[in-house]
Amino acid sequence: MIDRNQTCTGQDSVPYMSCLIHIFEEWFGVDQLEDYLNFANYLVWVFTPLILLILPYFTIFLLYLTIVFLHIYKRKNVLKEAYSHNLWDGARKTVATLWDGHAAVWHGYEVHGMEKIPEGPALIIFYHGAIPIDFYYFMAKIFIQKGRTCRVVADHFVFKIPGLFRWLYEKFRYPFAPIYGGFPVKFRTYLGDPIPYDPKLTAEELAEKTKNAVQALIDKHQRIPGNIMSALLERFHKSQNSH
Repeated sequence: MIDRNQTCTGQDSVPYMSCLIHIFEEWFGVDQLEDYLNFANYLVWVFTPLILLILPYFTIFLLYLTIVFLHIYKRKNVLKEAYSHNLWDGARKTVATLWDGHAAVWHGYEVHGMEKIPEGPALIIFYHGAIPIDFYYFMAKIFIQKGRTCRVVADHFVFKIPGLFRWLYEKFRYPFAPIYGGFPVKFRTYLGDPIPYDPKLTAEELAEKTKNAVQALIDKHQRIPGNIMSALLERFHKSQNSH
């Protein structure tokens, strides 16, 4: 505000900024423009840190969505054909493509040894981490490449769920468990050689043979103990040849 005895020039002149605000007030025909500018400056002061923190993550999220969208778009003809024959089949292929896109973007997911899956019925013994997200990726990959679905059989881990989570499982029969991790580390699934059916083997012998085969894959392909930083750096390495 400028008092009546003050001017923009002369001995009793006001600061330049106050004079400029007064000119704008007369120009736009508004009062208290300085208060509006102070409030706007306060908003900038409050929201600038939020923008600087959120904007990079928002940009990364948009890039992620763009890549997933392009991953789906390149399969548009396959999805369109699936929907034209059967709505349910088209929906399943769309969901599988979404999971496959997420796997490719977030974890650079690879499956080695897909050709080892028999044409007929088979039981795939699979182990995973705290959450079976890599198995979801694997199911999506099988459905996309071979058009086959997997039926899941839960292990005894559901009876070892801690605290409240055990009660939730007994109540709803859904394996609730604490979720942690989620780092964009490299994911690879290795399929071992199939174990043919042998009627001479007992159930215990077959279980032991399967356990040894899985352990052999772990010893060959898994680094123990694991390291998050090393797993992140593997995203930049060349893909390994199929085994």
